[in-house]
Amino acid sequence: MTSKIDNPPPYEDALHHPKYDPTLLQQGSADPLPPSYSPGPDMYAGPPSYWGQAGMWAAPGISPSAMATTIPTLSAGMPATNPREMEGFLSTQWESTSVRHAFIRKVYLILAAQLTVTFSVVAVFTFVEPVKMFVIKYPGIYWASLVVYFMVYCILICCKEPRRRFPWNLVLLAVFTVALSYMSGTISSYYETKAVFLAMGITALVCVTVTVFCFQTKVDFTSCGGFLCIAAILLVIIGTVTAIVLSFHYVPWLHMLYAAIGAIIYTLFLVYNTQLLIGNRELALSPEEYVYGALSLYIDIVHIFLFMLQISGSATE
Repeated sequence: MTSKIDNPPPYEDALHHPKYDPTLLQQGSADPLPPSYSPGPDMYAGPPSYWGQAGMWAAPGISPSAMATTIPTLSAGMPATNPREMEGFLSTQWESTSVRHAFIRKVYLILAAQLTVTFSVVAVFTFVEPVKMFVIKYPGIYWASLVVYFMVYCILICCKEPRRRFPWNLVLLAVFTVALSYMSGTISSYYETKAVFLAMGITALVCVTVTVFCFQTKVDFTSCGGFLCIAAILLVIIGTVTAIVLSFHYVPWLHMLYAAIGAIIYTLFLVYNTQLLIGNRELALSPEEYVYGALSLYIDIVHIFLFMLQISGSATE
């Protein structure tokens, strides 16, 4: 707060003050020009009194060239970027990218081993006639493998993180792969060889197309988890209705329709799980969850094969 003594004089007194320069008046104008707001060169040289600032009033005016031409920017006063911090940021980004790439390679190596086992079992059950007749004659093994399939699947879902001392999740994944491979081989033994090969070819084409699409597209399918859950529930309901209707030999084409819907839904699940694996979307898998990532992709691919097998088998008949 300033005192009244330090306040500037009234306008009338300023006109008669000896320090006032009459040259500031314009010719033919009765009103004086206001003083410049820019300080003179001697503004701070004199005493602190208001009228002692001779440089402010004695000069007829300050030319625009004498004013500062530097325009402050938003970066004024900000410290310069530290090269070491930038190098640390880039190295962190590179490490996270390399970890994600190693995680993807590990998942696809496990998936390749699983698919090799599964389709080898399918080929044996399809081409070797004694094995084919054995699995058809003893369906109890199929139901036992179905029970093992559900039990091991629940355990793997509940225990996503790997064990530090012993990789129990990898052992359970191997048991799960054998159980699902036996189930797939048993189902394939009921179809002709031509239908099995056709289903394998379509499944391979779908998987390659989906993988390339997921690595190239900018559409985020990881935010559609709720929609996929609803689709899975509808698939279960349609499957139950189809089983009841087909038991009475009504609407024979309903079986092929159910297989087509199931193939489409599991293709969407394959897109969803592949984008979870990539990790540049809203949701992503942790690099420690490589077993869960391989498990998800493996189930999607095998179910797509089984639904395609039903469609191709019905078409060949």
